[in-house]
Amino acid sequence: MSRPLIGITAYFEAARWGDWVREAVISPPAYAKAVERAGGAPVVLPALNLHAIGDYVRGLRGVVLAGGVEVGAAAYGDEQDERVAEAQAHRDRFELALARAAVQADIPILAIARGMHVLNVAQGGTLIPWLPAMLDHDRHGEPGATHVIQVSISSKLGKAVGDRVEVVAPHVQSVRRLGTGLLAVAWADDQIVEAVELQGHRFGVGVQWHPERGEDAGLFDAFVEAAR
Repeated sequence: MSRPLIGITAYFEAARWGDWVREAVISPPAYAKAVERAGGAPVVLPALNLHAIGDYVRGLRGVVLAGGVEVGAAAYGDEQDERVAEAQAHRDRFELALARAAVQADIPILAIARGMHVLNVAQGGTLIPWLPAMLDHDRHGEPGATHVIQVSISSKLGKAVGDRVEVVAPHVQSVRRLGTGLLAVAWADDQIVEAVELQGHRFGVGVQWHPERGEDAGLFDAFVEAAR
């Protein structure tokens, strides 16, 4: 059986090899390894011009919207918080357009961390630009801190990972208003949304944490199976 081609969004960052320092297309290998282990064929997608998006969507069987720097507030009509890292506008434009095209084409989407925010904004939703300002704690932003989330067992996510999951998910932004067609399917104990699903779509799941770094391959298995 042939492996479905899975596109993974990537960073544009300065990188060094030998004596050279150049702008590079970078993707942490954990994404590609997780796709490969689940039976897919990973392909890294550089955030170049928007003209290639139609070709990507026609050629791919699934899309991973990967993590990275926070989505710029301009993308959802808000003011950029000075405490948030500078946005990468080129990446925002590319990934928002890619997410919308993938939704329209009904190809499976797995949206991870920043990727969940991209999917939500692409569907017309908004974000909390700086989450610690809304809460009386900063547990969500602590690097390496774990917390248990509650998952709707009737959701695609719940069927893949169960109703309770311990995750490492440092983040300073979160979903505020859900985008059109999206349903919250997992929550932290303070009711911050930790996962969403796109209703009526073959497979459209966004999670706040990084399943590519964990031991449980259930979510990637379900995603790649849908891509077949």
